[in-house]
Amino acid sequence: MNEYDKMLRRLYLATNRIDGGYYFFARGAEVKENVLALLYALDDGQPHTQAEIARDWQIPKTTVNTNIKELKAAGYVAFLPSQAGREKALVLTSAGRAYARRVQRGMYEAERTALERTLERFSPEFVDAMDYFADCICEELSRRAPQEGDK
Repeated sequence: MNEYDKMLRRLYLATNRIDGGYYFFARGAEVKENVLALLYALDDGQPHTQAEIARDWQIPKTTVNTNIKELKAAGYVAFLPSQAGREKALVLTSAGRAYARRVQRGMYEAERTALERTLERFSPEFVDAMDYFADCICEELSRRAPQEGDK
């Protein structure tokens, strides 16, 4: 195995461990993993459409829609009035913000501590590098992904 392959394998394993960490956190918090991501997306205080969340967080649109329905029924999200035929944006309600903070408090603390520990060892540029790598890998995988029916 050449050095590039070794580095790619380490990156793949690292991202899987990160995903696994969030998965097990969600299980412990007794929320669906995609609900945790949805709460994270909405917890920035900005309105978002379901399409934006699906695209930005790589969650299937049908899953986003199902989770939004559940959160709306619980009183945690509200739709804003649509603007001239545009998709309605949604936001967390005050109960939703409280719920998100309660569910995610330990996660936010863990993230902050992990980032602080990482920045003690590496430059803050590692975040830019990870973001750039994520953009590149998504673009390249999308270009090369087999289409349905291809074998």
